[in-house]
Amino acid sequence: MAAARPFIDYPKPKEGDDLTYVYPNDKNPAIRGLPLVLASTLVANSGFVRGLLWNNTGFGRVKDFDGLDKELSTYKPRVIPTVKPGQEASTQTILPFGPDILEPQHTEHEVRYYSTADYRALYRSGALSPVDVVEALLPIVQRGKGSIYEKAFLVTHEDEVRTAAKASAERWAAGKPLGPLDGVPITIKSDIDVKGYVSTAGINPRLEDDAFGKRYPRLREPAKTTDWAAQKLLDAGALLVAQNNMHELGMDTTGCNPRNGTPINWYNPSYFPGGSSSGGASALGAGIVPIALGTDAGGSVRVPPSFNGVYGLKPSHDRTIAMDSGMCIQGPMAATVGDLKAAYRIVAQPNPDDPVTGKFSVSQVPAAGARRIIGVPREWVARSDPVVLEHFNKVIDYYENKLGYEVVDIQIPLLSQGQAAHGPSCLIESLDKARDRAAPNRNDWGGMLNAQNRILLNIIQQASAIDLMKFNQLRTVLMRHMAYLYAEKYPGLIVVTPTTPMAGWKKLPGDDNYGFMDGNMTLHCMLYVWLSNTTGCPSVTCPMGYAEPEQGEGRVPMGVLAMGEWGAEEQLLSWAAEAETYLHNTYPGGRIRPTKWVDVLARANEHKAGGKTSSASDE
Repeated sequence: MAAARPFIDYPKPKEGDDLTYVYPNDKNPAIRGLPLVLASTLVANSGFVRGLLWNNTGFGRVKDFDGLDKELSTYKPRVIPTVKPGQEASTQTILPFGPDILEPQHTEHEVRYYSTADYRALYRSGALSPVDVVEALLPIVQRGKGSIYEKAFLVTHEDEVRTAAKASAERWAAGKPLGPLDGVPITIKSDIDVKGYVSTAGINPRLEDDAFGKRYPRLREPAKTTDWAAQKLLDAGALLVAQNNMHELGMDTTGCNPRNGTPINWYNPSYFPGGSSSGGASALGAGIVPIALGTDAGGSVRVPPSFNGVYGLKPSHDRTIAMDSGMCIQGPMAATVGDLKAAYRIVAQPNPDDPVTGKFSVSQVPAAGARRIIGVPREWVARSDPVVLEHFNKVIDYYENKLGYEVVDIQIPLLSQGQAAHGPSCLIESLDKARDRAAPNRNDWGGMLNAQNRILLNIIQQASAIDLMKFNQLRTVLMRHMAYLYAEKYPGLIVVTPTTPMAGWKKLPGDDNYGFMDGNMTLHCMLYVWLSNTTGCPSVTCPMGYAEPEQGEGRVPMGVLAMGEWGAEEQLLSWAAEAETYLHNTYPGGRIRPTKWVDVLARANEHKAGGKTSSASDE
């Protein structure tokens, strides 16, 4: 059976041969503090040590796996949905927004997050203006102003955002807003180009060090253009109030950044915020903005939202931007599903000037009466911690017995080997990006990075061209199996797992000072998210509940992850809306907010009334 709709480069469906799941038993040592710094020097200067650590990772075992020699390598998992037979190519570039986006949702609940619909209603009535909101936010998002939230942010162009807010206020006063996002505050991750901002990717440019600036001039050069997804948000009138901090180079899932400071997980500050889109998710969890734009090569717009109790969507590969990457894609994170949907539709508009993204047809909502079926890879899911499994099983029961979804058990081949291929593939691309940022002295890249990343990128230099070829032959096997599940076995399938197998990632003393490296924990954290990057399929994370903490104060959010067929973003967003309803209406106690949640609209009202807004240092 062929795919239900036409695609460019849809994989030929073929069920994988080896469906047995074997959990990897890697023994990568955890290193922290000053020993990490010393180890980074040793690894940089010893080929023997690099080789020893490479062999210990298990990444090299993929090239010796039998059965890949008959498969072609897939270096980019690009599968492009096009228009249905009999339809002409439409001039439509975006789906219209309905009440689920334009009207505040879950207003019957005492605890909820503000959405763009709340801002819009106040702007339309004149009760508030974008100027009030920006003035309320500037003390919070700017570095050096005493804000307890500042570690989530890097740079704010204060004059620019004030000018943009004034222009938005004038449009609302004239009854001519640019659209539903006009005047809504957003943040953008620091590895996404925005004209005038330096895309540091979380590397500290050490502005006080002139010698460092001469050594690495690209860490001081503002972008000359804005990436398509970011530009679409700005064109819609969204106000960029700050650039977000992130895990340096996006090379782990904790968000720990010893040089820029680690953004705080406001649900429980003794846990990490997740990475690499740590700043955006921290800001969302704290209620500071309703939308943040991030990047995702291995869970980076899904793990941080999961840890911070919000939502994130990783789109189909190359849909929002055709990056020089076989794993990474730009995608939205949001505090509510309505805003996730709005942001996705805006950033996913096909770029007519791009030979790749311009070919994507606009995402479509599921047809009435479409099959509703969930696939659960039980052996894989069973690797989750008991509290995660308990919450996950309740979510699946809700979808099956309350919403009428069909639930089937599925198997996916070569999961252990697939993750062993995903990790080094990402590191190879990170090394390439690090070398480019170090230009013109590309081989001097190590001097701008923290100790953890110096170790990782030195180790990955042990990978060979044969390793890379085998990684991408394995990708082909996985993509063909997913095509078999989606197009032949279970049309309409959504694959559902936890987002991470554990409830948060606990900090240890000293982690923020020097960083740390815990390869086994990193791989465990990414246990489910990597598959979407490797195959190019879209996936969405939704909060599914809260665990009692093992340390610190505050319950710890947990996420549920849904992965769909290429081009199935709107199907996933509809599924996410049902998960949001579950959290508010069915989950015991409903949705919760952290104690340091920022009531931005109350602060904006204080500004409008002429009073002094409450201090951002004791929010």
